[in-house]
Amino acid sequence: MSEDLKGKVALITGANKGIGYEIARQLGSRGATVLVGARDIGRGEEAANKLRSNQIDARTIQLDVIDQKTIDSASKQIESEFGKLDILVNNAGIASDGDRLPPSQVDIETLRHTYETNVFGVFAVIKTLLPLLKKSKAGRIVNLSSGLGSLTQNSDPNYEFANAKSLAYNSSKTAVNAITVLLAAELKDTSIKVNAADPGFTATDLNQHQGYRTVEQGAIAPVRLATLPDDGSSGGYFDENGVVPW
Repeated sequence: MSEDLKGKVALITGANKGIGYEIARQLGSRGATVLVGARDIGRGEEAANKLRSNQIDARTIQLDVIDQKTIDSASKQIESEFGKLDILVNNAGIASDGDRLPPSQVDIETLRHTYETNVFGVFAVIKTLLPLLKKSKAGRIVNLSSGLGSLTQNSDPNYEFANAKSLAYNSSKTAVNAITVLLAAELKDTSIKVNAADPGFTATDLNQHQGYRTVEQGAIAPVRLATLPDDGSSGGYFDENGVVPW
């Protein structure tokens, strides 16, 4: 096991499965203490046990991004146990069956429901945990976005996923990108770096495992952004091959 992240504390939301679990595994295998954020404490503990069986220092934190009480409780737990947070990966996200309709036919409740988790949930977690990130010598915030959040790519008829015009999901990830840019600008004079990661079309529960990329591949960009050096970028949008157009 690598030791280059020893002493670092990383919280990953929605980490009991999929890309979130793999991000936790990769960070943990490099020596970080990983906090498995999960809505269901049982599923979170199951994931943490699996990580611990691989000699990873994993702890479970009950955290539902749309329940401020659980976010506050998680913050208090982290402060009490570690006094800081070095890495925050906002991975938890949803996609709705009601989002498969043409944009003009999407029910407004589908839009609200998607934004509640994918946008407001991301912001709530960042806002609550920012004081702990400021106590790190080199805080890193990674927001899981998607290539579907790119306005440039959505406007390109030759884009690989040009037909994937899910109003709620795509626009929620566009909003996550905006949060990333604005927050990075606010924190530009601090040691905290904020970036958006596009994991690519990865096989997860979110897409009924239709993606052609593995979770190991999907975790490459988020892990890289979570472990940026002091001279790394902030306020950017990246996949594993580099910059993604806004």
